[in-house]
This record gives sequence, structure tokens and C-alpha cells, in this order.
Amino acid sequence: MRPVCGKSEGLSALMVVAGMCLALVACDRPRGGVRSDAGDKAVARIDTDIIRVSDVHNEAVAQGLIGEAESLDTASPLFRRTLEEVIDRKLLAREARKRGLDRSDMAQRRLRDAEEALLGQMLLEKSLEAAVDETRVTQFYAEQVAQARQSEEMRARLILVRTRPEAEALRKQIDGGSGFEMLAMAHSTDQATRFTGGDMGYFATDLMPESYRAPLLAAKIGQVIGPLPVEGGWAVFRLEDRRPEEPLTPEAARPGILSALKLDQVRGLLVSLRNGTRWEMLIDDPPASAEASPVGD
Repeated sequence: MRPVCGKSEGLSALMVVAGMCLALVACDRPRGGVRSDAGDKAVARIDTDIIRVSDVHNEAVAQGLIGEAESLDTASPLFRRTLEEVIDRKLLAREARKRGLDRSDMAQRRLRDAEEALLGQMLLEKSLEAAVDETRVTQFYAEQVAQARQSEEMRARLILVRTRPEAEALRKQIDGGSGFEMLAMAHSTDQATRFTGGDMGYFATDLMPESYRAPLLAAKIGQVIGPLPVEGGWAVFRLEDRRPEEPLTPEAARPGILSALKLDQVRGLLVSLRNGTRWEMLIDDPPASAEASPVGD
């Protein structure tokens, strides 16, 4: 089973969604929230500015040093090193303000950008809380299982050689009673299957290359097909088995399902915001030759 997130409106819209989701859909828990440890006690002071445990914890989370749910021992070297970094950051910011750097146009634009990025992430985190509802996860899994049961997997063996005459000669030997497995081990150039007698394992029929998709779909179990032109040369196949596609377990499917639900949630939010706001591009569209075709078409 392969969970599907659905089609995108186009490459540019998908890139906007993906860029905002990369950090958020990679894990079940958003990063960077405030955490209270031992009453969130003060651990340092710069004049009247108090630095607390949560400040150090959030900095460590932001740097990817710990997970959001992990605690950070105040006696650990990591805590002390991160605390030093928080102090240095605050000292640099104080000095920059003292020199008036925060009043420049460039600084104001960058501060607005940082504020917008933070507020946008907070909105996404709030919105994504609804996307991980267990009822929706269960429903999505059931839908994917139903789709998987309608598709098929095949198992086949392969002998790949460089030229058609080589493939035709091997086909004659197979038709004459020679063992497919032994010929694959002796002659196939496909290193991934050669030493297992050409065994390709099970694969979904909708993922097969077009060069041999139709002949294998029409074949009966045990039938030899080929020679067929394929990437890398010429191939002879033998169909070993066919079965309904095996769905993933709920545990194995969960990460993909969560990513799909979150992606749909963010896409829906962005579409509603764009549709509910007057906005326009103030630059010309790129030439048609430079435009990428929509994803999924």
C-alpha cells in the first residue's frame, strides 16, 4: 500500500506547501514550543534580563540537539554549552540595539520576515493539531487498504543480456528444458538478481516499466516471455506468481498517513487564505518554455 497525498494545483503551489511542511510533517510533534522544567527556574541574568531553563531547552530543540519531548539536565555539559550560546546571542542583540542597528530599513524588514515566519509556523502547528486526529488516521488507512486490495503484485524472474541474439539463444535453451535459474546465474548482467537465479521478488503491477508491463500482465504463471527490449539490453522473463497487493500494517503506514493528512491540511489552509484575500503578482509570467508542467498531470 502506498498512501497518496493527492494532486497538486501546480508545481509552484506544491513548492510553497512543501517548503512550509518540511519540518512539520517529518515528525508527529512540532518543534520549538515552550517547555516548563522544574518551575522554569532562572539560570542566568544579563542586567534585568532573566534567562530560564525553557529558553535553553528551546534553543537546544531549535538546533536539533534534543527532541521537543526530551528534558535537558541543567548539570549536563550540553545544557551549559547551550546556555553560553543563549547568553552570547542576547549580548550580541543588546549591542546591536545599542548601536542602533535595529532601526535600519534592512533590519526592520528582516525582523518583520522573522516575525512572519514564526507566526506562520505557529498557525500551521495549530492547524495541524486537527490533522492528526486518530479517527482520520484510521479512516485514511482503511481507504488505502481498500485500494490496495484492488491492485495486484507479481513475482518474476529475469535474465538480462546486452544483445537480442544473446537473449534469443537463451530463450531457445529455456524452451529446450534448460533451467531458468541456472541460466540467469551464468549469463544475466543484472547484478541485483543474477545470484538469486533472476528472482525479482514481488512488485506492484502499476509500477512496472511500460517495456514489459503488458506482456507480464497477459502472462500465465510459469510462462516465459521475451526477448523484450528493456533498459540495459534485452530481457527474458518468467512469471512466478501473482497475488493481491499486500497492504502495509497500521504501524508501517502511519508515518506516510500523517504526512499525507498534514499536507492536505496545509494545502487547504493556504487555498482558503488565497481565496479569501485580494492579492496579485506584480511581475510578468515567465515564458511558456520555462514553465514547469503541473505535478501529477
